[in-house]
Amino acid sequence: MTVRILLADDHALVRRGVRMILDNEPDLEVVGEAGDGAEAISLAKNELPDLAILDIAMPRLTGLQAARELSRLLPDLRILILTMYDNEQYFFEALKAGASGYVLKSVADRDLVEACRSAMRGEPFLYPGAVNSLIRNYLERAKEGLPPRTITDREEEILKLVAEGHSSREIADMLVISVKTVERHRANLLQKLGLKDRLELTRYAIRAGLIEP
Repeated sequence: MTVRILLADDHALVRRGVRMILDNEPDLEVVGEAGDGAEAISLAKNELPDLAILDIAMPRLTGLQAARELSRLLPDLRILILTMYDNEQYFFEALKAGASGYVLKSVADRDLVEACRSAMRGEPFLYPGAVNSLIRNYLERAKEGLPPRTITDREEEILKLVAEGHSSREIADMLVISVKTVERHRANLLQKLGLKDRLELTRYAIRAGLIEP
């Protein structure tokens, strides 16, 4: 059976290269391409692919935000995160978001096909450095317990859009909520994170990997 794949990355050149790797395999077929996380969600609802491959750093919605939403909307969809970031925080956020694996772009030609097949078998795919991180994190959690998540998924979504320079009205239109609700979430963010204004929110969003500097 051919695995139908949705590919999301904001760089057309990367999508083209990844598509070449995948379309070379008889059991893998790219059925849709998206340039950002929101487009990926829309395409997935229409195409109903078996597997979504998502870049982390994308406009509008990151790959992690898209993965959380896709896991909720399409629980049978398998998800892989494809990224240039060899980063423990992103790796664990990807697992929490429902991803089956985390593949580095630098070795995509070697690992991506295997990761796709692992995901479709219901097996996680972890690059070697991630295995060490997983063991270390497990030991730390067992010793100290996990700190609570600071902000909600909706607040993170609004934080990203504020940091990208969108006005409250634009954010309200994008998320189909009222301007008043956007302002309330923004005020909550400032209070929770101990920040003063949009500039500090933007710096925080960069540090958190929601937008690229």
